[in-house]
Amino acid sequence: MKTIGKRVTVYDVYDRAKTGQKVAENDWDYKIVPQAATALKKKYDVKIDKTKMIPEDPKLIDSLWQAGLEMLETTGIYCIDTGRVVKYTRDEILQAIAGAPDSFIYGEGKEAINVVPRAHSDSKAPIIQGGPTGSPCSEELFLPIHQAYAQEPLVDTIVDGVLQTVMGKDPVPNSPWEIMAVRSEALFVRDAQCRAGRSGMGL
Repeated sequence: MKTIGKRVTVYDVYDRAKTGQKVAENDWDYKIVPQAATALKKKYDVKIDKTKMIPEDPKLIDSLWQAGLEMLETTGIYCIDTGRVVKYTRDEILQAIAGAPDSFIYGEGKEAINVVPRAHSDSKAPIIQGGPTGSPCSEELFLPIHQAYAQEPLVDTIVDGVLQTVMGKDPVPNSPWEIMAVRSEALFVRDAQCRAGRSGMGL
């Protein structure tokens, strides 16, 4: 009987991010990842039908899964903060997948939705996330833009945009204005949801 290995903890990831292989970010972005993807595409004979947004061929789906699994195992994940590669074993990856929840509740009250996996042929309706999704929005239009999304009955959750300015100031990274902008974004979106009569929407 195979022994179940120890789960990877946040402490394990932290240690690996401090001790993993040192790699230049440009090398990771423009050499390591593209070369690994190209090699695995060839190895697993991955050929995408550009007329289909979501793959439907079972063989192609399996090939994409195997290629993705091997890429994570052999290439790892890049930590920008330390400039090092975090590696996981195949057992650790599969164990993490097996231990992941198969559903979760997003939102509250009458706006709460049950998020579950869907296959490409699933008859269940997909979750619809609405919002400018990271796009810059002016202070004047931030609230009405998000209210417009929240008012749409088909929209289940909101993915918010980002404020171009806050109190007229540029939210420079690592500054107090950045913190103010993030806080203001959350408050504005909650206000927009309330105005649309959907205060419990997931955000």
